[in-house]
Amino acid sequence: MTQNIILNHDEIAHKITRISYQIFETFVDEEKIIIAGISKNGFVLAEKIAKTLMQISPIKAELCEVFIDKHHPESPITTSLSKEFYAGQGLVLVDDVLNSGTTLIYGVRHFLEVPIKKFKTAVLVDRNHKKYPVKADFKGISLSTSLHEHVEVVFDVKGDFARLK
Repeated sequence: MTQNIILNHDEIAHKITRISYQIFETFVDEEKIIIAGISKNGFVLAEKIAKTLMQISPIKAELCEVFIDKHHPESPITTSLSKEFYAGQGLVLVDDVLNSGTTLIYGVRHFLEVPIKKFKTAVLVDRNHKKYPVKADFKGISLSTSLHEHVEVVFDVKGDFARLK
């Protein structure tokens, strides 16, 4: 199986910076927002975005980890923050790759159970193979791939990268 690097470490860092500026522009009037990352890679990406956002803006970014069973997304979803904490706040839901949209749309549904002031989504890679009407408001790269290809994002101390498998 061939592996093609689609984003190297520097390109990912650049995409994170750009996404952070877009979030700042969207939430410029807010003092604090919630950056909610879908567990595992989505949360790692959320951490990187929150860190960059707080370096480039006065906005305080609170992190929230979102636990979704990707094989059974209709199962109850839990978060590291209580619903009362993010009610009435601006929120960005983050995942590493937008494949079919299943994980993202179930994540969105969970957060809509409480009133959110402003809600946006962010992904590093958008594969353009959605089966649900969900979109990423902020994305690093859009990639048209075949249904048989898989995009993997690797966050590693030796260097981050995204590859097509």
